[in-house]
Amino acid sequence: MIKMALAAAAAVVVSGQAMAQDRVGIKQGDVLLRVRTIAVVPTGRNGPILPALPTESVDVGHSVVPEIDLTYMATNHIGFELIAATSRHEIATVGPGTKNVGNIITTWVLPPTLTAQYHFNPKAKVRPYVGAGVNLTVFWNAFSTRALEAVAGRTPVQLPTSVGWALQAGTDIDISKKFFVNIDVKYLDVGTRARLFSAGLGLQRVQVDVNPVVVGVGLGVRL
Repeated sequence: MIKMALAAAAAVVVSGQAMAQDRVGIKQGDVLLRVRTIAVVPTGRNGPILPALPTESVDVGHSVVPEIDLTYMATNHIGFELIAATSRHEIATVGPGTKNVGNIITTWVLPPTLTAQYHFNPKAKVRPYVGAGVNLTVFWNAFSTRALEAVAGRTPVQLPTSVGWALQAGTDIDISKKFFVNIDVKYLDVGTRARLFSAGLGLQRVQVDVNPVVVGVGLGVRL
């Protein structure tokens, strides 16, 4: 009976140690939910407004919004992350002839992005990772501003959907048994060819390369 009691006590100790180890880091089968605040900072160079304004171009403004993502750990090191967020951006004219017009287009951008991640230290409290994948960017609720319509009249706007690649780097830092802080940086390849039609200017096209750097900080939980 003494031997059995010692064996049972040893089993409890080993089980407790295994559970304690499981509480640190991540492992295959884990699902990670993160909620971040992100800054979406466009970095692309945009083309001229053609054919009417070849010396004029546009600039895309930045945005700060909430974001949510889910990561499934296929192995201890490999995870797949899907992010969802939508941000509002103002598109303004830049150039010698139209810089005083200001914002000409307002649009919302929805860029669901799927990345495959490699987590370097899955059992550690500090876990850096890198990732690469694809994004599908939908421009929705796009419309011309009053400033543009004051110059050109009513101007419907079309911004076709963009498909591009994505790069990612980040770090998860445990703060409790379930929760962790996350810092994340992404680069998204996002570009579209805007179409604007008005009675005053006719059909105009401009290449809009958003290509944002997305910097996020937030809180995560193991589900």
